[in-house]
Amino acid sequence: MRLLVLGGTVFLGRAVAAHALAAGHDVTCVARGTSGEAPAGATLVTADRDAPGGLAGLDGDFDAVIDVARRPSHVRHAVATLGARIPHWVYVSSCSVYADQGTPGQRAADAPVLAPLPLETDDATGENYGPAKVACEQALLDAVGPDRAMLCRAGLIVGPEDPTGRFDYWVSRLADGGEVLAPGTPDDAVQWIDVRDLAAWLVQAAELRLAGVYDGISAPIGRADLLAGIAQGVGTTPQLTWVDQEFLAAQGVEPWAGDRSLPMWLPLPEYAGFLSRDTTDALAAGLTPRPLADTARDTLAWLATGPTRKPWAGITRDDEAALLTAWKSTHPA
Repeated sequence: MRLLVLGGTVFLGRAVAAHALAAGHDVTCVARGTSGEAPAGATLVTADRDAPGGLAGLDGDFDAVIDVARRPSHVRHAVATLGARIPHWVYVSSCSVYADQGTPGQRAADAPVLAPLPLETDDATGENYGPAKVACEQALLDAVGPDRAMLCRAGLIVGPEDPTGRFDYWVSRLADGGEVLAPGTPDDAVQWIDVRDLAAWLVQAAELRLAGVYDGISAPIGRADLLAGIAQGVGTTPQLTWVDQEFLAAQGVEPWAGDRSLPMWLPLPEYAGFLSRDTTDALAAGLTPRPLADTARDTLAWLATGPTRKPWAGITRDDEAALLTAWKSTHPA
């Protein structure tokens, strides 16, 4: 198969290209060429997707394309230039497209989505991210039709080379051992997907020309099971102290990401549906998540050799200790 990866140099796009190469496919990656490198064996074409004709110079025919774009104009430019040439499209969207994030157990096939980002807007950051992804989905479907497209609404993507540090925080923290501040309750639902498993499924979708809408994420488990699986992978037995969300909010600890935050934790019940989606359809269609302990072990190994970078999420050990002290002073055992 001749596969075109629109991206292919950073995290998921790079993992897609690497998996496709390992499967024996001919892979071309299109990127600006400023934020990473394509895997060895792939052909890298530098292009500016901001320009309407930025992809016009691509030579040859491709059997499928996998696109990870977040800006609607990039998708519109791609389908305008390549829509008639490439028989199958796989687009990586996001679970942030959903309008209802409070209801657990929703399915991709029938869950309502947000209104798309207006045509005059192309900013896909912050609150615009979900609507921008909706606009990208619609641009693709309008151009090539639902029979030629697979929409993968990815959840939290984790594993080696993750630039965000959200899963990494828990890997590093549990590897350090000792008393660990665990947010929320042991039964709070959480979901994630290893980047390598998602990449393998996206390539398989291109091979099989899978069409439809799916959530690209594992089945949900409780937070206690998440932390236990990570601890197993990094070889520790931490002491968990569960701290409720009301206390954390009162102390100014942010959920999910950003400065002084605890990742993979969201306010309930407002976000009870965000990490508890029904992924039966995706699993039946070939998505195969690996054991959590394996992801944690491999992530820890990568962190030992990966580049130093500013984390996007987490709290310091000193801050954690202070929070635990304050919690115990008002909630004695």
